[in-house]
Amino acid sequence: MQNKKPDAMSDLKTWLCYLEQLHPTTIELGLERVKTVAQRLNLLQPAPYIFTVAGTNGKGTTCRTLEMILLAAKKRVGVYSSPHLLRFTERVRINNQESSELETVKAFTEIEKSRGDISLTYFEYATLAALYQFKQAKLDVVILEVGLGGRLDATNIVDADIAVITTIAIDHVDYLGNTRESIGREKAGIFKTKSIAIVGEPDIPTTIWDVAKTVNCPLYALNRDWAYQKLNETQWQFHSTNDLYQPLPLPNVPLANAATALAALSYSSLSVSQDAISQGLKQSSLIGRFQIIQTSPLVVIDVAHNPHAATYLVQQLEQLKAQQSFSGKVRFVIGMLKDKDIKTTLSILTGDVWYCASLYGERGCNAQVLRQYLLDNGIINVTTFDTVTDAYQRAKQEAKHDDIIVVCGSFHTVSEVLQNRSIEQKQL
Repeated sequence: MQNKKPDAMSDLKTWLCYLEQLHPTTIELGLERVKTVAQRLNLLQPAPYIFTVAGTNGKGTTCRTLEMILLAAKKRVGVYSSPHLLRFTERVRINNQESSELETVKAFTEIEKSRGDISLTYFEYATLAALYQFKQAKLDVVILEVGLGGRLDATNIVDADIAVITTIAIDHVDYLGNTRESIGREKAGIFKTKSIAIVGEPDIPTTIWDVAKTVNCPLYALNRDWAYQKLNETQWQFHSTNDLYQPLPLPNVPLANAATALAALSYSSLSVSQDAISQGLKQSSLIGRFQIIQTSPLVVIDVAHNPHAATYLVQQLEQLKAQQSFSGKVRFVIGMLKDKDIKTTLSILTGDVWYCASLYGERGCNAQVLRQYLLDNGIINVTTFDTVTDAYQRAKQEAKHDDIIVVCGSFHTVSEVLQNRSIEQKQL
């Protein structure tokens, strides 16, 4: 039964429950419905300058790097990203401040008034709420992180000045196809005639070039038009056909993503100094991306949930182990969604002890499925748990002070550990 319709006096939790029941499916690709509502609210140009960022991995950290550099350059900046880890309000940041429940409810109320009989998904509602808040804030720049794909994602109702693709790998095959070519075509759907395209994927599918050519959008590619190089353990350099920045401080995000953000700025019409770039890079960390939340034993959380991200996580772990002369065991706490490439992802991760957790909801994967894949790979030290919390508690009980606990596999898995940690800290 559908909830009673909320209003401006309802709290955010009531609104979110209502939105979850409003539309028959979680994901419905297509722009007509959401664009109509956006036009009614005059939201299709939420700021004078727009960056849209698509890609299989690295979207969040690329957006974060852009955000911090532009803030250092004294721009007024809004960022929309998803999913959230702890609070729905994390999805909207204005001048590096998380949105408030009050502002979110205000936006929802206006959207509800304007949509009439048009049905919107949860994500479409969230996207419109972000655009509404950006418009109210009178910003210089808005950065939009694509939720799924690009061409038919709700963020694509806004025409980007700079359209960025970070990486291309196999993911979301039910919606985007099962080849890099089909996925590339979907993600390149954010290219518009008024856009400039930036691609940070070193092996660019031909479909991306094809889309850029079709819509007459200039494309600037990694290793052709721009490149980057690590100079030493603390510095790197970036150069494009427009700019040379050196030396730069190494960021707390993957260097490839920071470089993609710099390429986007290099080919934009925005003026940014090297001082602002250096300052922004120093501040460009993001929650849930190779984040150390505890020492002795060391606990690392990472939202890696596909083979490409798993490869990077393993590289980071090896670096960490080398730096700390690590001699203990690596213990993986993992929960995944069943529509991911679980088999390949698990084959890449390297651990000594495994704690597999079930995730719930229509997309959640049962822990027994993860266990079977690991057994098939010859891994025998595997235990299953009904919840991420149970798995994490057991890992902490069994870990020695010189072990590493890695929590990964999904935003949902990392979110549950962070929520529990937040509760524990409040109780201290």
